[in-house]
Amino acid sequence: MGTDVSENQKREAAAAALAEVKPGMRLGLGTGSTARYLVDLLGIKVAAGFEVVCVPTSEATAAQARALRIPLTDLEATPHLDLTIDGADEIGPGLALIKGGGGALLREKIVAAASDRLIVIADQSKLVDALGRFPLPVEVNAFGLGATRRALETVLAGEQAEGGLTLRVASEGEPFVTDGGHYVLDALFGRISAPKALSSALLEIPGVVQHGLFLDLCDRAYVAGPDGVRTYDA
Repeated sequence: MGTDVSENQKREAAAAALAEVKPGMRLGLGTGSTARYLVDLLGIKVAAGFEVVCVPTSEATAAQARALRIPLTDLEATPHLDLTIDGADEIGPGLALIKGGGGALLREKIVAAASDRLIVIADQSKLVDALGRFPLPVEVNAFGLGATRRALETVLAGEQAEGGLTLRVASEGEPFVTDGGHYVLDALFGRISAPKALSSALLEIPGVVQHGLFLDLCDRAYVAGPDGVRTYDA
């Protein structure tokens, strides 16, 4: 798929989901290449007088929203949201997701859990029969990294993962640091046969802060392809 086609589809999915945003809503704003289109489109509506208050899931999204003069709040002042719209790296059966390719998985999950509904937007390349082809991001504490990595490798071995663990690095070659000050280990499974069991196993490791499996959180997906946007409900 050409880059221009893929980008057009991301924008189409974002535009379709934006129709669900009603005046006065408390809205969570996602992070990533597809979510950026949503924020841009929302900015146009806000400039025309549309009223909404938003919680961004990353510093990057917050900066984009502020530049567009989208009113922002946080989960301290607004702990309950009506809706969050975000992207996804993979969309599997039952709208199980892998997220975190952009490094904002912890805040994305916190915001999604604080929302009545989570909608994801994506192009059709993100639809999969089983999760795991995209590396699963695992956010970890910088302290004890070696021990945490060893424990994660044990979990991967038990899952018969196809690949190993990779410490995510920034463009300067230093470890990528999340907005929360953590590192990210990307785990390549190839195929995740039991996502819920894997989720529990990962969260039992003391150094793991959170992971990119979003299970039983997503209510609807808008997925754009060459024939338009299709809607999938959980």
